[in-house]
Amino acid sequence: MNNKELVLKATGELFGDRDPSAVDRWVAPDYRQHSSLAADGPEALRGLVSTLPEGFRYEPARVVADGDLVALHGVYHGFGPQPLVAFDLFRVRDGKLAEHWDALTPVVERTASGRSQTDGQDKPSDADTEQSRALVLEFAQRILQDADYSVLTDYISTETYLQHNPEAADGLDGFGAAAARWASEGKNLVYKTVHNAVAEGDLVLLQSEGEFGEPVAYWDLFRVDGGRIVEHWDVIAPIPADLPHANGVF
Repeated sequence: MNNKELVLKATGELFGDRDPSAVDRWVAPDYRQHSSLAADGPEALRGLVSTLPEGFRYEPARVVADGDLVALHGVYHGFGPQPLVAFDLFRVRDGKLAEHWDALTPVVERTASGRSQTDGQDKPSDADTEQSRALVLEFAQRILQDADYSVLTDYISTETYLQHNPEAADGLDGFGAAAARWASEGKNLVYKTVHNAVAEGDLVLLQSEGEFGEPVAYWDLFRVDGGRIVEHWDVIAPIPADLPHANGVF
């Protein structure tokens, strides 16, 4: 069983079957938790799984696996009064879930692009993973961190840029209009640190830290084609000021 299969099996039993005993099979004794929903350790996760309500379910969209890291993108139903789009990132060690990060945001029914926050290509292609990673990391440095928009078209396609952020329409014009509106509301896109770049084929997930009117975690999933970024999904999650444990969100 590879790491992708392991994470899908483990999360299926934990959150699909809502089986607390799955913690014993799949979770490391020193499990580190970066979610605001639970503390460190397997017992805290067992407690969370034990309280999941009837009707709770997870709707998967895509999975990206990169070495010991496996990222899930999908929608949780039942965590609260409305569905939540989520990125979950797991680190696997010795056949167990050893570490977890996540970011959640409410589902938006009517988006600027007409696309949902999770639809689109659902599996990585067989593209060169390291080329995809290198392009996105260079884009992150030049555009997201250095804010050098003069080279934007070196990284994002001028022909196809499919957008799943609910407030931005497709294309560079759609992104530009959304960014201008956010800036007028005091929410400039500020990326300070990229913590992880999880890549498989043509898909690259960046887990970053910055500001968007307040301290936030940025989770951006990009699809690369023909040497340019052609599709984007994201979750922008406020960083809680007082987490119930010491690990933070990164």
